[in-house]
Amino acid sequence: MISYFKSEDGRVGQIDAIEPGCWVDILEPSASERQWLLQELEIVPEFVQAAFDDEETAHIDLDEDTGQVLVIVDCPFVEDESEAVDANIVQYDTHPLSFIFLPEQEYFVTLSLRRNETVAVFAHGKHRDVYTDRRTRFLLQMLLRVAQRYLICLRSINRQIRDYERNLRKSMTNSELMKMLGLEKSLVYFSTSLKGLESTASRIGNGRILDLYDDDRELLDDVLIEIRQATEMCTISTNILNGITDTFSSVINNNLNITMRTLTIITLVLAIPTIVFSFWGMNVEGLPVTDLFWFPIVLSAVLCAIAVVFLRSGRILK
Repeated sequence: MISYFKSEDGRVGQIDAIEPGCWVDILEPSASERQWLLQELEIVPEFVQAAFDDEETAHIDLDEDTGQVLVIVDCPFVEDESEAVDANIVQYDTHPLSFIFLPEQEYFVTLSLRRNETVAVFAHGKHRDVYTDRRTRFLLQMLLRVAQRYLICLRSINRQIRDYERNLRKSMTNSELMKMLGLEKSLVYFSTSLKGLESTASRIGNGRILDLYDDDRELLDDVLIEIRQATEMCTISTNILNGITDTFSSVINNNLNITMRTLTIITLVLAIPTIVFSFWGMNVEGLPVTDLFWFPIVLSAVLCAIAVVFLRSGRILK
């Protein structure tokens, strides 16, 4: 789907046809729409191929022949139930969002393979002070929104970690541990994507590929601050989650050791009556006090009591 937008008095509104200074948004394009990008907008084929690669990493690239600039960053999103391994486990992932500068046509193009919350905010006019003809500033505003989106997702992950930890303290179940695993994978994705986002923003700040004005540099500083804050929060959340996982893993191992020790002690104590009754149950002559049927019972009880006292005195049995 292709949509056209243009700003007026700092507000973005949708227009019917493409015109200079507008913003072209391409979402889940069909084969014919991809051909339109190559033929009508004359976008470099390598840029189109990279923009629609779901595994493409964050970077910025310049085509020296046409002057076109490609910027790709990863945006966070919540996995759909159809994509998730388990519908009960909330897991986050990232997908690429591409920006293309077309200096000759004076267009700013965004391309995405799936619905993007960042693009939707600008397309619906919820963000003020936006001018589509100021393309570098528009890009930085979107990058700032992407970084803020990471912070929102990380706060949600932190709340879920606290909830899962609270549930684990009450009852240690496999489902809660699998949910923690899903969050751990999400944090790994976020950490990798944030590093790429910071590297891309830093390259933009060099001013070698995109021209930056003083206002743009102030906005770029805000973007870098948000990215570093998100990176730090992601690192802290990862460390907390790893600490919780290690702690409960130790608790599980300790509980298992206690259970195995208890079962071993019970087995040893119960072996005493078995030995006694097996000895007096043999069909041989010469066994002492064979005429007293209660003797094996008393002997077994005495030996079991001695074994229990010995184990308690050695702090083996508590």
